[in-house]
Amino acid sequence: MPPSGDGANLAMLDGAQLGLAIAAHPGDLEAALTAYEQALFPRSAAAYADAREIIDLCLGDHAPHGLIDLFTGTGELQPS
Repeated sequence: MPPSGDGANLAMLDGAQLGLAIAAHPGDLEAALTAYEQALFPRSAAAYADAREIIDLCLGDHAPHGLIDLFTGTGELQPS
């Protein structure tokens, strides 16, 4: 993850949701993983899209100006 603060938050959410899925399917780890992954993959795709845009702002062709614009409010992330 780029330095946007999301990496640790997503890891904590992933751990909590995996724990809930395991608790909801006692004795059936495959069912727990399947249920967990059904929420994980769409959420991960959205997080990747946002992360990719932050990386482009930090390291892309318009860096550092794109990142400065984002911080100063003259630029914004595109909707996912």
